[in-house]
Amino acid sequence: MISDLANCTTQRAPRNRTISLGDNQVCRLTDRLIKDIPPSRLVIPPIGTVMGNCIEWAKMLPLAFVDLIILDPPYNLDKTFNGQRFAKMSVEDYAIWFDNVVQVLKPMLKADASIYVCCDWITSQSVYSVLVRHFRVQNRITWEREKGRGAKHNWKNACEDIWFCTMSNDYTYNVDAVKMRRKVIAPYKDESGKPKDWMRTQEGNFRDTHPSNFWTDITIPFWSMPENTDHPTQKSEKLIAKLILASSNKGDFVLDPFLGSGTTSVVAKKLERRYLGIEVEEQYCLWAEYRLEQAERDRCIQGYADGVFWERNSAPNYRNLPNAEQPSLLELL
Repeated sequence: MISDLANCTTQRAPRNRTISLGDNQVCRLTDRLIKDIPPSRLVIPPIGTVMGNCIEWAKMLPLAFVDLIILDPPYNLDKTFNGQRFAKMSVEDYAIWFDNVVQVLKPMLKADASIYVCCDWITSQSVYSVLVRHFRVQNRITWEREKGRGAKHNWKNACEDIWFCTMSNDYTYNVDAVKMRRKVIAPYKDESGKPKDWMRTQEGNFRDTHPSNFWTDITIPFWSMPENTDHPTQKSEKLIAKLILASSNKGDFVLDPFLGSGTTSVVAKKLERRYLGIEVEEQYCLWAEYRLEQAERDRCIQGYADGVFWERNSAPNYRNLPNAEQPSLLELL
């Protein structure tokens, strides 16, 4: 199996930064995966990457230990994940399937936990019908995907949803941690001529705005980004960072039962949260562990700098510095 995983890499263009692993990396990273299901329910949760089925593992993980859960389950589409096919169901059957997932995962959530569920427009109605029965639905985020194939007989599908739910009315929401820095086109000034509700910098005039539930600043990972993998539905680190910063604090526990190539765990590590990701596909688990290894040296999140999120393609030149080394806005005035 190790040789198959290593040999599945293809020749890349010199500037292509998509992650691929060699034989030695596969051997080393395989040893880091958590594979053996415990014989009884754990008291202390592991930290790292579990290779296995999240339904089976959820029954053996501690009760009420999760502060934030990010769910990115297979959408209700015919889709192949590293050779494993997910078959489209009826709307009703998908809702039943997702309800079973939620019922198994719910006991792991704290009383003040938050829940985010990713879905597309087809899946969204099924997801909502389940969530409203188990949680307090707080909002629906819609984010723009700048990629996607055109269609001759329908509108191009260029957005996805994320449902925001909580276990109760007592939950974490750090609005100041997820503000968006936007360019000011027509800046207002007070009577003395000073900026009013905006700031002047070497990069231009900006205003830090409260986040809305419509996001147009997300870039889908692509070949020149170091976070990119060959996973077919990979979410960007910037997108997940918004969820983690808004709905958890440093030291909190973040769980992703459908980890994919590891984005949630990687971002949680960069933002100093504890984390556990569960993924059934070994190839994806290895990518996740490789990215976690890289996060020990590089805590940069593309599009997030100086403690704020920037509009797409507008972050300053220091965006590639680790967060701890980024200058404050005052230093740029």
